[in-house]
Amino acid sequence: MKTTKRIGFACKYMHPDQTQKKKLLEEIQRPLNTRSTTVQWLNRQTVDVAEERLWDIMVHNIASYGRLIEYVGSLPEQLRMVRLGSDVLPVYTEPTWSYFWRKPDVVAYCEKHFATVGRRARELDVRLSMHPGQFTVLASDSEEIVERSIEEFEYHVDCIRWMGYGTQFQDFKCNVHISGRKGPAGIKAALKRLSPEARNTITIENDENKWGIEHSLELADDLALVLDIHHHWCREGEYISPTDDRFVRVIDSWRGVRPVIHYSYSRNEHLPEGYAHDTMPSMSKLLEAGHKKAKLRAHSDYYPNRLVNDYALSFLEYADIMCESKCKNLASIKLHKYYTGEQYDILEQDVRSFSAVA
Repeated sequence: MKTTKRIGFACKYMHPDQTQKKKLLEEIQRPLNTRSTTVQWLNRQTVDVAEERLWDIMVHNIASYGRLIEYVGSLPEQLRMVRLGSDVLPVYTEPTWSYFWRKPDVVAYCEKHFATVGRRARELDVRLSMHPGQFTVLASDSEEIVERSIEEFEYHVDCIRWMGYGTQFQDFKCNVHISGRKGPAGIKAALKRLSPEARNTITIENDENKWGIEHSLELADDLALVLDIHHHWCREGEYISPTDDRFVRVIDSWRGVRPVIHYSYSRNEHLPEGYAHDTMPSMSKLLEAGHKKAKLRAHSDYYPNRLVNDYALSFLEYADIMCESKCKNLASIKLHKYYTGEQYDILEQDVRSFSAVA
């Protein structure tokens, strides 16, 4: 079991100097971030034009994975964790265009270049994950939706498999919510229909609505569980302790692999005016004051509350922390600086240099 404590970020690289002109920022950030397209745009083109666009996006996006991993690998060891974006191969499961991703030359390219990405991640000791979107509803009461959700999950697993993961339990994390009316029973049924690599990588996260940690724990013997502490606070109004028996069971579900939790914080504009971030927010008091729970769920840009940061970082003794914040790597670096008490401005200079040449 790896014991290095990790703080990671999700999907998108942001340059440290966000005051630069938008066009310049896009030029700097583009090489590390994925591009996409839409079914509507593709359907308006000739087949040749559409396929050319998909090929160009594929080449760029797999390379962007590689550049992003190189960037993360240049960070201090405790920051070497990143969630890869789901749009790396657009319209992969869309019926009209999915054929493109089965073409022999396309598959050969993916196999070769994803393998390079995965090999480099292992060389740099970067911990990776993915997170299929909200329309992946494995516990739906609609068989059609379950089938589409399995296809979407297995698309992510194709990428994971090409990168050389999925052969061991939780060598790569692919996270979804329970969602769906069938709840934990629906997840258990869907698991039987997933590939071995999918079963090795799937994790289930508690949400802020219907399916809380008590529901996730019904799956603790079947797969690894992710605790989202902000979701739990939104749903229960509770700051669950890292020594709570429920979290101990979450840890046990990882079977010796170091767990991951998710950390986010409410946006300033949805907290009381003049909120000083010097107390632990009380959900009950915020609701009594007329604040809407739905708005309090929204993720902040950074982590401005020292006490909540201390609380979140107390989990680092037991689990890695995936930062779910709008300012991505900038927020995770800032949280890490707070945790360590270190200041490393030279790192930001290195980031600028790396971005310019990527």
